[in-house]
Amino acid sequence: MLGGGTFTTMNKVLPGSYINVISTGNATAALSDRGYVAVPMELDYSPDGVFEVTAADFQKNSVKFFGYEYTSENMKNIREIFCRANTVYFYNICEGGKKATNTYATAKYPGEAGNQYKIKIEESVDDENRFIVSTIFNSTVVDVQEIEKITSASTENNGLVDNDYVNFKKNVVPTVTAGSSLSGGTKGTSSGTTIQNALDSLESYSFNILICTLTQTTDKKLFVNYVKRLRDENGIKFQVVIHDPENEIPADYEGCIRVPNKVTDGSEAAYELVYWTGGAEAACRVNGSLTNVEYDGEYTVGTNYTQTELSNFIQSGFLAFHRVGSEIRVLDDINSLVTVTDGKSEDFKRNQTIRVTDQISNDIAVLFNTRYLGISPNDNMGRASLKNDIVKIHEGLRDLRAIENFTSSDITVEAGDKKGSVIVTDTITTIEAMRQLYMTVYVS
Repeated sequence: MLGGGTFTTMNKVLPGSYINVISTGNATAALSDRGYVAVPMELDYSPDGVFEVTAADFQKNSVKFFGYEYTSENMKNIREIFCRANTVYFYNICEGGKKATNTYATAKYPGEAGNQYKIKIEESVDDENRFIVSTIFNSTVVDVQEIEKITSASTENNGLVDNDYVNFKKNVVPTVTAGSSLSGGTKGTSSGTTIQNALDSLESYSFNILICTLTQTTDKKLFVNYVKRLRDENGIKFQVVIHDPENEIPADYEGCIRVPNKVTDGSEAAYELVYWTGGAEAACRVNGSLTNVEYDGEYTVGTNYTQTELSNFIQSGFLAFHRVGSEIRVLDDINSLVTVTDGKSEDFKRNQTIRVTDQISNDIAVLFNTRYLGISPNDNMGRASLKNDIVKIHEGLRDLRAIENFTSSDITVEAGDKKGSVIVTDTITTIEAMRQLYMTVYVS
């Protein structure tokens, strides 16, 4: 991993990009895509380690990835994420589960979902010397293959080929069966070790939002410390969404988004709103805001709050949901930062500002690390080229109306104290979506 993060003095050892974002007083100069989510969570059935699923993948292949159909109640949380998200990096924090099995095959992954498979073997109507072998999920045939009949079998000679759903036992002699069910599949359990393994594995991925699906205070604090370390020490810019109905995690940090609302038709902990919030925050345009955006998920959201309580949510750094007529909407698109300093103004409380600054930090880091680090000479021509590319990124943000009043003179690129170092100064003015209307009507 290349060096990165913030800096106080220019004394870094690792080559890389070190970027400070403070208040005033891809491998090209283009804006990177948004809509990427990372979520370590308990899954009944899934691949091991980090695995990537797009919105299209989920709709078409949910059985392959998760062992359940797209419309299943078991997929409700994941549907919530994909209400808005484009791509999700999942990590199943359960371990120790067992794979379902029968005479002919074993489910691809551990979990109870594997018990829904069965293997059907029948003679071919076209050739009496061949079998048709079908893999069936519930009542749906998901794979069909044709093999020659054999009378004895040794390792890997019965002709069956593993598919996306089961691994076949190669040393078994297939015989006609109307449908042999797999059984014995069990879900694993999560632990502190599996949670930490998930976070460690996700460090090498790029995403906009990390969703904390855990309900224990110690686990939530682990996620907050994780995002602080990666944002501030490694220069990896993303935010974490956590459920904090009891105000147990006063993070006071722009990288943490706290949701206070409970759902009334979810688990006992009622934390499930983090799924929709995480997907929506990740997919929100760099020039957009979730303020007043309607919740279009499937849960029933608790919104029995007074105006005073809603005001307190904003002042305390909560992204809350409230009822507007028959609709549930985001009250204000803010993060958990409440303490204003010279380095972090009121603007840093707003996720719209963080999206812009994170976009700039991430895109310039990618630009420098792929096109300049170890490649471009640190002379006037090299620094002029770097400035031009940085200006292009900002012009893209200006054209999107994410920043305003930008000119190329707002960027300076100078030689650092060491021969290989470059100093970039970047001044921006972010644009914020309209939030409040103050109007006076004079009647004559």
